[in-house]
Amino acid sequence: MNGECFREWLESVLPRLKDNAVIVMDNAPYHSVKQEKCPNVNTRKADIIAWLESKGEVVDRSMVIRELIPIVNRLKPMYNKYVIDEMVKSHNKNILRLPPYHCEFNPIELAWSSIKNYVRKNNTTFKLHDVNRLLIEGIQRVDSEMWKNFIKHVVDEEDKLWKMDIVVDELTAEQEPCVLNLGPDDSDSESDSD
Repeated sequence: MNGECFREWLESVLPRLKDNAVIVMDNAPYHSVKQEKCPNVNTRKADIIAWLESKGEVVDRSMVIRELIPIVNRLKPMYNKYVIDEMVKSHNKNILRLPPYHCEFNPIELAWSSIKNYVRKNNTTFKLHDVNRLLIEGIQRVDSEMWKNFIKHVVDEEDKLWKMDIVVDELTAEQEPCVLNLGPDDSDSESDSD
């Protein structure tokens, strides 16, 4: 899978979705192709200046990268956009991006797990055409009741994390702040001499 294949596939799906549909998306690289690459600290100075000037910024060419990056960071939110997000928006749909490394919030992961489990349990020949048939059967087994359960599981996971967050907040609120003195403290040295 790559960004171009995913974009083409999603383009074919979008007309079938209702207006204001929400598409849940993880952070796979092919979901996250940028419309435009914004410079960073590893970008050549000349390229940073060219990018800034293309955005209408007047730049002092004697500035060093460390001075140019804050200007880039100020402009970045206007240009740091995903191809997929903009395409979906133009079709009156919405993207909900999951936080990185939190597949437990994505019900499709539970569906894929069920499908793969079905293929694994029923695969006796290990021939590609049989695996393909089992894959189709596994997909067809994922019905509306299973989807409701997958979504309920995701909601329960989210609730669990919210409760943990509250517990952490309560525990840390009760703690006294920890202060580390990294230099010599005159008051301590005076008391040591007494």
